[in-house]
Amino acid sequence: MILIDMNQVCISNLMVSTLHNNTIQEDLVRHMVLNSLRSYRNKFSKEYGELILCYDSKHYWRRKYFQYYKATRKKDREKSSHDWHMIFEVLNNIKTEIKENMPYKVIDVDGAEADDVIAVLCKDQGYRNIRLQNNMQPPQKVLILSGDKDFMQLQKFRFVHQYNPIQKKFVEAEDPHQFVAEHILKGDRSDGIPNFLSCDDTFSSGKRQRPLGKAKIAAWSQMSPEEFCTEETAKNYERNRILIDFDCIPEEVSSSIINTFEITEPPPRGSMYKYFMSKGLSDLLDHITEF
Repeated sequence: MILIDMNQVCISNLMVSTLHNNTIQEDLVRHMVLNSLRSYRNKFSKEYGELILCYDSKHYWRRKYFQYYKATRKKDREKSSHDWHMIFEVLNNIKTEIKENMPYKVIDVDGAEADDVIAVLCKDQGYRNIRLQNNMQPPQKVLILSGDKDFMQLQKFRFVHQYNPIQKKFVEAEDPHQFVAEHILKGDRSDGIPNFLSCDDTFSSGKRQRPLGKAKIAAWSQMSPEEFCTEETAKNYERNRILIDFDCIPEEVSSSIINTFEITEPPPRGSMYKYFMSKGLSDLLDHITEF
């Protein structure tokens, strides 16, 4: 299966559409997103199977666990020249249209991000592959379509590959276990997660992180946290581990993702024709068999 990080795909297409004109054109964004899906299916479906469209939902479990999770993004959007209210409205409209008319499973689960959906489905495919191999059948490969480096940890599953659609190249992790160990130590500024030496509100309050050099990261990533953490930094380390390591996704979130995936039935392929006609997508009609 091909697991697509749709939030990244849609945002990147929308940003490209506004390069020469800051006006958001819903028709253009719709066409670009759909054409991207056609391109991915043409390029990868023969080897990896069908597209699964993975979306962020609301009420992220990580935000409930850590109040500063992605807290700086709202401030960043307020400084931006883009109309983010309009952006989210356009993308939600397109998401609804795809869910109702395109022949793909669309997975969004309350409390989960696309990251969670992709991670849980990869892990579940691992169990399915064990059963396939026990029946003398080849394991099924999974392709993640996203430029998000967080997914590199999933390459611990040998059947998982990642392709960055923006850079148009495969992403390879030399050592997925080492990657996630270092990531926990360093945190993730883009998600508002400080390094493990720094307090919870570091980014939201404008504080500087406590310095963490490459030599210490390299050394500590090979050790258990008990060997280098103080009582204070042990709490921060656990904070980062829960937020970053996909093995820490809560069981109730994982179960909800698996259940949603199993019961979701995509619309019949015939729905595309009326959809394309209603939106004036005549050029895509000429390639309808490629979707």
